[in-house]
Amino acid sequence: MHGLKAIVLAAGLALAGGMAQAQTAPAAPEAVAATPADAPAATAPADAAAPAAAPAAATVADPTLNADGTPKTAPVPGIGMPVDKKLGVQPQVTALGASAARFHDYILLPIITAISIFVLILLGWTIVRYRRKANPVPSKTSHNTMIEIVWTAVPVLILAFIAWPSIALLAKQFKPAPENAITIKAIGNQWYWSYEYPDHGGISITANMLKEKSEVQAGQRFRTDADGPRLLAVDNRIVVPVGVPVRLIATANDVIHSWAVPAFWIKMDAIPGRLNETSFTVDKPGVYFGQCSELCGARHAYMPIVVEAVEPAVFAQWIAAKGGTMPAANKPSSAAPAQPGSDAADDTATPANGTVPAGNDTVDATAAGATTNQAATGNTDQ
Repeated sequence: MHGLKAIVLAAGLALAGGMAQAQTAPAAPEAVAATPADAPAATAPADAAAPAAAPAAATVADPTLNADGTPKTAPVPGIGMPVDKKLGVQPQVTALGASAARFHDYILLPIITAISIFVLILLGWTIVRYRRKANPVPSKTSHNTMIEIVWTAVPVLILAFIAWPSIALLAKQFKPAPENAITIKAIGNQWYWSYEYPDHGGISITANMLKEKSEVQAGQRFRTDADGPRLLAVDNRIVVPVGVPVRLIATANDVIHSWAVPAFWIKMDAIPGRLNETSFTVDKPGVYFGQCSELCGARHAYMPIVVEAVEPAVFAQWIAAKGGTMPAANKPSSAAPAQPGSDAADDTATPANGTVPAGNDTVDATAAGATTNQAATGNTDQ
């Protein structure tokens, strides 16, 4: 009897175990499916996980801006900008500008003043001496050989005296930039400026005039005293290094503009289909203002130019912050027109023989010019 009970009990336990195994079997695929997802994390080598764990490369901060986007360097009143009731040219920060200012102040201005005073005295003396009451019988003298020689020879000598420093100054203004110059391309548009740094990774900047606080909506950027004077401040300044020659190439997309900064003694026409070139070297750090100086349309007065001159190390950091790279030292620029010595220079490059090859280099004057409907921050009507 006891043997029969033992057999029945063993059979019941075996049956219960089989049923339990059958009930738990469907859960197995979930556990198996989860295993491959966890396995790589457990078995992958340490170096395989490194790329995912490595932090993103830190971006270089713009050294010319504060954390809120406002400029760190504010303009100095009277330097690089016009001043109310001020006489004379602006203080110059380039060697060319200083030479031109001396020519104006110490040669042209004294000569003009002396001639004006002499002519005024001569007119006064003629009015008094030869009035009807003092000279009732007019003289009939028609020629005076000595006077005619004097009034012909003296102006010729004055012009010859002025010509020598004037021509020398003009030659310096258009002297080709040295090999260590950085190249900036200024492009005039109706009505804002855009800039390119072709030798620094192709950096592009668009500069629009900043409006006054009362002219913008809440939350939009407006002009402050740190940005510059009214009608002269921009949202994006261009940056140049102090003591390094700058090669400026000017052109335009629509009509004739003119890139002019009085403190640099620069005024270069920007003409569609043409590349005009000049160079300058800024001697002092600071912020310098200019404007388009060629009548270019309804909003011609709202195309300001702002240049911030910084130390070379700061300039390199600014280039990095804009995503660019510094070119090799003393490498001639390959930006068109390429400098002599550059790999891109050829027999037609400036300042070679200037021969223009035949082909499609002629600008079609009948073609429609490039236009823009950009909603510029400072160039849209209210």
